[in-house]
Amino acid sequence: MLDRLYARTLRLSASRHAPLWLALVAFAEASFFPLPPDLLLIPMVLAQRDRAWRLAMICTAASVCGAVAGWYVGAFVLEYAAMPIVRFYHAQATLAGLQARFREWGVWIILIKGLTPIPFKFVTIASGAAHLSLAPFLVACAITRGVRFFLVAALLRRFGAPVQAFIERRLPLVAGAFAAVIVAGFVALKYI
Repeated sequence: MLDRLYARTLRLSASRHAPLWLALVAFAEASFFPLPPDLLLIPMVLAQRDRAWRLAMICTAASVCGAVAGWYVGAFVLEYAAMPIVRFYHAQATLAGLQARFREWGVWIILIKGLTPIPFKFVTIASGAAHLSLAPFLVACAITRGVRFFLVAALLRRFGAPVQAFIERRLPLVAGAFAAVIVAGFVALKYI
């Protein structure tokens, strides 16, 4: 079943609508969706290595736009829109801690946490809730998300064939490791 899902994802990754789906997932992940856009970016770059930079740019731009949406949620509608999400993840203490840290450390938190498996939506919402200035927030988001997505694209473009062969030979292991990284990001919220 996992092999069929992987093969289907690779086929869909080469479709003409795939960049739109990548943009939508990247936007959503930065503001409310729990899964990272890497789930689409990786197979898309593997399917079209010659378009790696374009795909990384789409992912970065959409993620920064989603980050702005998350910032506005935190700044203006936290209680009505974000708190249900925060409560869903049982992350009220984490949000309060992030707000305090944002007031103290500002963009450094965005630069560091944007590269980790910690869900980026918490960073963007907390930035808005802490009323971090929008201009430095945008610059930090563009840097950290750009580094992350362009690094993934560069590695896959350069080492795509061996990476794809490794994934295909050890698909359950790779899927399990990716799931573990996502879960670790959520667990890390409890301790950060």
